[in-house]
Amino acid sequence: MKFIDIGVNLTDDMYQGIYHGKAKHQADLQIVLERAWNNGLEKIMITSGRIEEVKQSLSIIEQYDNKSNRLFTTIGVHPTRCSEFIDREQEYIDTLLELYTQNKDKIVAIGEFGLDYDRLEFCPKETQLKYFELQFKLVEATKLPLFLHLRSSAAFNDFVEVIKKYRHTFTYGVVHSFDGTIEEAKQLIELGLHIGINGCSLKTEENLKSMATIPSDKLLIETDAPWCDIRKTHSGYQHITTTFESVKKEKYQPGKCVQARNEPCYIVNVLEVIAGYRKENKETLANTIYETTKQIYFPTTTTTSSQ
Repeated sequence: MKFIDIGVNLTDDMYQGIYHGKAKHQADLQIVLERAWNNGLEKIMITSGRIEEVKQSLSIIEQYDNKSNRLFTTIGVHPTRCSEFIDREQEYIDTLLELYTQNKDKIVAIGEFGLDYDRLEFCPKETQLKYFELQFKLVEATKLPLFLHLRSSAAFNDFVEVIKKYRHTFTYGVVHSFDGTIEEAKQLIELGLHIGINGCSLKTEENLKSMATIPSDKLLIETDAPWCDIRKTHSGYQHITTTFESVKKEKYQPGKCVQARNEPCYIVNVLEVIAGYRKENKETLANTIYETTKQIYFPTTTTTSSQ
């Protein structure tokens, strides 16, 4: 099976062996990526949520991709980081567009942007709404597909209203890390959006029931690593059949995963939970999702075989 992980936070310090500001083991991003390529990953989209992260992501691509056309990133501002726009709106937009112009072959989406009303302590609702709309300037200027963030049902109606207002500006948009209701999934699909599923989308029986209503050609998968791992306490865990040997970060070994730190190779588990709960053939579903992802984010790129 072949996979494209549409959302990985490779700029996170955990891949440098740093947890909560303390070094626990050697930097192992290269090892994490090799493990991904060896387990069916063909492409990875690095999630960027502000200018500095875009630059970090591009640096990772330059350092680790070796012109193999497997690492890509996004340009945009995460809803919890939208305060960065204040007093420099046009400058911020212009800088993101300049980064895009200089790196068109490696930037494949606008995002991560949207609304997050669960973490208003980082950025107020009004600020999030203002700069969610502002970023459609990036959409119109680049014609790139969207990588969207939506957290909390409280934000859903506002999110939908913004999407409706700007729906004419884009062809494809993916709401990543979806954990909403059956009705919310239905409304997003009616807007012509696709939905990204990861471990955070598969925690509860309600999550699973909602996921099961999404047509297979509207599904994309992701890990959102190093977050959103599928844990033994989650309802979807029973469908996992592929396991990876792991150790605690304090007992780090290069050939093993780190417990409680998600990474791209675990995308196979996301597929297993989705296919298992929906009672669908894994290979068929994986191929459908892979082709959909290529259509949205990689319509003109060639695919490099896994190594």
